[in-house]
Amino acid sequence: MTRLNLGALTGLPEGTGPLVDPRSLGTRIVHLGPGAFHRAHQAVHTEQAEALHGGGWGIVGFSQRGRGVVGQLAPQDGLYSLTLRTPDGPRTRVVGQLREALHAADDADRLRALLASPRVTVVTLTVTEKGYRRAPGGGLDATDPLVAADLAGAPVPGSVPGQLAHGLRARRVVCGAPLNVVPCDNMADNGQVAVSYTHLDVYKRQVVARLVREFVQASGWDDRDTLLAWIDEAVAFPSTVVDRIVPATTDADRDAASVALGVRDEAAVTGEPFTQWVLQDAFAADRPRWEDTGALLVPDVAPYQVMKLRLLNGGHTLLSCLGLADGRGTVADAMTAPWAEPVLRAYAAEVAGSLPAGLDVDGYVDGLVARFANPAMRHRLRQIATDGSLKVPERWLAPLRELRAAGHATPALVTAVAAWARHTRDERLDDPAAERLRAAWQGPADRGVPALLTVLGAEDLAGDRHFVAEVRERLAALDAHGAAASI
Repeated sequence: MTRLNLGALTGLPEGTGPLVDPRSLGTRIVHLGPGAFHRAHQAVHTEQAEALHGGGWGIVGFSQRGRGVVGQLAPQDGLYSLTLRTPDGPRTRVVGQLREALHAADDADRLRALLASPRVTVVTLTVTEKGYRRAPGGGLDATDPLVAADLAGAPVPGSVPGQLAHGLRARRVVCGAPLNVVPCDNMADNGQVAVSYTHLDVYKRQVVARLVREFVQASGWDDRDTLLAWIDEAVAFPSTVVDRIVPATTDADRDAASVALGVRDEAAVTGEPFTQWVLQDAFAADRPRWEDTGALLVPDVAPYQVMKLRLLNGGHTLLSCLGLADGRGTVADAMTAPWAEPVLRAYAAEVAGSLPAGLDVDGYVDGLVARFANPAMRHRLRQIATDGSLKVPERWLAPLRELRAAGHATPALVTAVAAWARHTRDERLDDPAAERLRAAWQGPADRGVPALLTVLGAEDLAGDRHFVAEVRERLAALDAHGAAASI
């Protein structure tokens, strides 16, 4: 079968081609991490904005780690298909907004040149939580091998903070034009969030803005003070909330997309019909008109951010820990278990007490139950369960601390922590802290739970004898009776 590429577009079945001619696009957006989620989310919103308003918003994607994505996309001229898995059947079409797929190390000079180009006004990122190379306290992890090498003067920056810092340094010298850096990963305050007080606005700089600044400060560059002042003036780091369930693509998905298109698509992605993008309206430069594609531009994304992280992402993590131990393979499979919906709703009802006022929590949870139960989706629990040590603190421990400080009982969150603790004994555990998590079980039995909490950076909870006893009790119940004990 012929491979999908620009030459194959004229032969695609009616209604399956890109919304705009890819050859009409310029290079105006750099994206770090062109994995499945970006291709099913930001790239689609950008293509829709292009179809409505033009602007030539072509994207160049730079893979950060493996070269598999580049190998899939480069022979296809950046083209790929998105299949929406609806209950009424799949809908497949080609997306053409990604014009090139490169590798950040192999093509480091191109990356730096694009970051310095005045034509590029937007940088977006989906590099996962661990891609930002954060220390447990949230700042730059200068001991991370990639960060340490970059700070020592590696000729090719290997870390995302290093790549951005080098690119911004070049941009200030080459053109000085303003730039939007838009992180789209599932992290609280992924850009910067304005917090209003009585007489002033206090900007809490987090994740990308903080990491870039800390990298520059630690760089030893002669121009670092000038660069930091320019970043404050010319570079925007709007916070965002993104939502669309995008399962890992399988060979069966690629085969089905290829049949629907009549050409072979090795870069196919799938996703649910639902999509959400909330962006802080704090931009410094030109951008696509994403608000006309269903995205929300708001002064403060925090309410949406907290609800999504704690309910959807937290609920996903809970289902993955319980479902894998129950022999379930996908989210939809887990939702058929008698324990699943009661556990999810009990968890959401408890966590709702930690959310900002004015949100439609009941409607949001009803939507989650329907989305999770969609039989057309095959979102693997094993995929969701990865990197738990990075996800649990924001998704569960933050609301747990808030609720307990207010005097509320937290049985559902205690059960969630116990389910994760049990999951850390999984032989297939996929986590950057896997060795330390496994080591936590090697000492005395009564030290296992406190040791796990310490790995999470939760020394306060590790030292709370009452909380530790609660987790141990729930863990024993899960060990004895399985997921049914979570109800």
